[in-house]
Amino acid sequence: MNLQKKDSLVTIKKDSIILKKDSILLKNKDSIVNDSIKPKESIDDIITHIAQDYTIQNAKEKTVTLYNEANITYTDIDLKSGIIIIDYKKNTLFAKGIKDSTGYVQRPVFKQGGQESEQDSILYNFKSKRALIYGLKTKQGEMFTYGEKTKQVNDSTIYIRKIRFTTSEKEVPDYYISTDKAKLVPGKKIIVGLSNLVLADVPTPLFLPFAYFPMTETSVSGFLIPAFDTGSSTRGVGLQNGGYYFAINDYVDLTLTGDAWANGSWGLRTNSNYNKRYRFNGTFSFNYENIINGIRGFDDFDKRSNFNIRWNHSQDSKASPNSRFSASVNLGSSRFFRESLNQFNLNQNQNNTFNSSVNYSKTFVGTPFNMAVTASHQQNTNTESIIMTLPSLTLNMNRVYPFAGKDGVKKNPIQKLGFNYNMQGQYLINTTDDEFFTSKMFETARSGIQHKTSTNTNIKAFKYFTLSPSVNYEETWQFDYIDKKYDETNNVIITDTLRGFKSYREYNMGVSLSTNIYGTFNFKKGRLKAIRHTIRPTVSYSYRPDFKDNYLEQVQQTANPLDVIDYTVFDQGIYGSPSGGLSNSIGLSLNNVLEAKMAPKDPDSDEEDEKIMILNNLNFNTSYNIAADSLRWSNVTFSAGTRLFKDKLALNFTGSLDPYQVNENGRRIDKFNPGIFRLSNANLTANYSISSSDFDKSNKDNENKNNNANGNNNPPDTMGADIDPTDRQGRQDSRDIGGGTKKTDLYKGKIPWTVNLVYAATYSNNGLIPGTVGVHTLGFSGNVDLSPKWKVGYSSGYDVKNGAFSFSRFNFTRDLDSWQFNFNWVPFGSQSSYTFFIGVKSSTLADLKWDKNKPPDRLF
Repeated sequence: MNLQKKDSLVTIKKDSIILKKDSILLKNKDSIVNDSIKPKESIDDIITHIAQDYTIQNAKEKTVTLYNEANITYTDIDLKSGIIIIDYKKNTLFAKGIKDSTGYVQRPVFKQGGQESEQDSILYNFKSKRALIYGLKTKQGEMFTYGEKTKQVNDSTIYIRKIRFTTSEKEVPDYYISTDKAKLVPGKKIIVGLSNLVLADVPTPLFLPFAYFPMTETSVSGFLIPAFDTGSSTRGVGLQNGGYYFAINDYVDLTLTGDAWANGSWGLRTNSNYNKRYRFNGTFSFNYENIINGIRGFDDFDKRSNFNIRWNHSQDSKASPNSRFSASVNLGSSRFFRESLNQFNLNQNQNNTFNSSVNYSKTFVGTPFNMAVTASHQQNTNTESIIMTLPSLTLNMNRVYPFAGKDGVKKNPIQKLGFNYNMQGQYLINTTDDEFFTSKMFETARSGIQHKTSTNTNIKAFKYFTLSPSVNYEETWQFDYIDKKYDETNNVIITDTLRGFKSYREYNMGVSLSTNIYGTFNFKKGRLKAIRHTIRPTVSYSYRPDFKDNYLEQVQQTANPLDVIDYTVFDQGIYGSPSGGLSNSIGLSLNNVLEAKMAPKDPDSDEEDEKIMILNNLNFNTSYNIAADSLRWSNVTFSAGTRLFKDKLALNFTGSLDPYQVNENGRRIDKFNPGIFRLSNANLTANYSISSSDFDKSNKDNENKNNNANGNNNPPDTMGADIDPTDRQGRQDSRDIGGGTKKTDLYKGKIPWTVNLVYAATYSNNGLIPGTVGVHTLGFSGNVDLSPKWKVGYSSGYDVKNGAFSFSRFNFTRDLDSWQFNFNWVPFGSQSSYTFFIGVKSSTLADLKWDKNKPPDRLF
């Protein structure tokens, strides 16, 4: 035996044992040595070892013992442990931890290839490549595996007894699946026998006869377990969201799911995600449902089919810097979200429009031209009307200055003279739900092309004024027109739509004169140093001839041949008919801005004076039509907006003032109101947002940055979290619940919260009866973090005029570490419903869940 004592200078000794050449392994000469067949060595590579305290080599027993922070590497094996014993006589390796005052430490950590495991002890055979492991702990993907005794048959197969599976990362898992025996194929799958779900070390009555868990790092195809509906509606019991997932390749997948109910209703859904790095990504889904209500043969029996198509596509900016393709499609049956068996999406129920667009744009480098092709769709779910452009082509020429001086210098009015050009062509379809995807939808289609060009310049006038003349020209081409004839038999006018080319041209010209007037009021005492008032008056003149008169035609409308009406062949065209009537008008506008300058609170501070916006805008606009024979003045429209309380409160006020009186029929007459204008309509909106962070001094800097980022007078939506119970896992983005990532400090009693308020009121006065308030509502929403893991979101409102609450919804979320709890509730109204979900967060065990829902009552 050769004992190597620990050197005081060298605390770690590194050695390499080449078993083929080690003199310790030499035996007495034997005739077998001369045999022509040479036995294969069991250990045929270098074993590199290192230990913190000492290394003991026993020549007689042919063992090497490493102690304290021992580490060996052999081929693709890397083992770290408290104690490692190599027995080259038996071709084995044994490793275990060390007991000290803190407990059992330096447990063996065994790595082979891409797999890593931790255990209490391990016995490995170099010759058979097998291992016995006690107290195993390993991680495969998101799954942690604990086993009392493990037998590794080879690199690809492991048998385990008394095993526990969990996705909990805690030292003491909050849940696990317990089974007596299992087969583990690293990186591929786990197959187990009879299993039991254990919560907080308490066995539950939930058992599975067997289970299969895929462990691949990439997506794999497999069945999706359906949820059982116990009969939450009149359609009876059923199964929801069962189907199959296809992992087609690394770039695209496909999910097929369906529903079936006892009364014969059924649904089918497809969903696909695709993603190619640095090129594009998107999702596509198609939903189809066959809905049955009532009993066949009875009067209340109803059967109908609904569908919905969604497609979102986004192109990476790196893919093509000069062109871009994107899509956002949401089209289908107008009744889909109101009648769906599965998709009770509250947000879509509150929205009565569907919108879609598919866009392609290209910039022609080196030229002022750019192009865009768009296919769009607008659908009103109340009227069931559908408007589509298939497609719309736009060609733009950015403003060019042909008379600019050298290097683009523009000093005089001629050099500032600029020209631009725009061409737009459309194929417009106006149809309904019943005629959608049928040949009838194309019978009333309209198409045309419109060309626009303009030129303008500006001239300094009287030193302080800017004079800006402009000329605009339009030319419209239409590929369909109408022809009207009188039907004597039925005494009606028949309108025929004909295909053919028709065109008309228009132009207008104008000039505007504007200036800026500044007034500053200085203060000598207090923090308020000055108030500045900026006034921007503008006077404009425009002229447009009567173009419609040249295209007028007449048609008889009654049995009297002299009773005729005027029309043009362009009246139902995509761009309408030429402008009628002479326009010769003067426009007046006045814009006001009010600002203040405040000194720092500390007079000795080096901070700069703070600029405060008192009034963002106060605008007045009106016009006077010289060519009109009466009612020459238009209404005076006004708008005002400001932000108060450090931009927390946003106020906007708009309205219209009518200078003329009305007769007993409510029509305007050419007679001014006595004394003052009549306020014909007005709108007031106020938005106020406040949160617990507003009272936290440490967040003041961040608050100011956020306020500056908003900048304008249009605050974000204040109607609360986007609660969408459609997701079958019932999960939400963290930004939608509890105010994001802020944590509640329970010990100091700080509970993060947010409150958003919106107030809206409208007023109208027709001149006959006293003015009335049309809308008078107060909306409120927000979030509260009751604890670091309990979050509550709410959204509601109160109709002050009608004395009733508006659409209200609440969301309760509990983070249960490896589990998630979510409860969405609409307590009253036509959308009264709830969804309940509790399940494992990990996608590996996504089917370990319980969800329950009560959908809204469907209205047919």
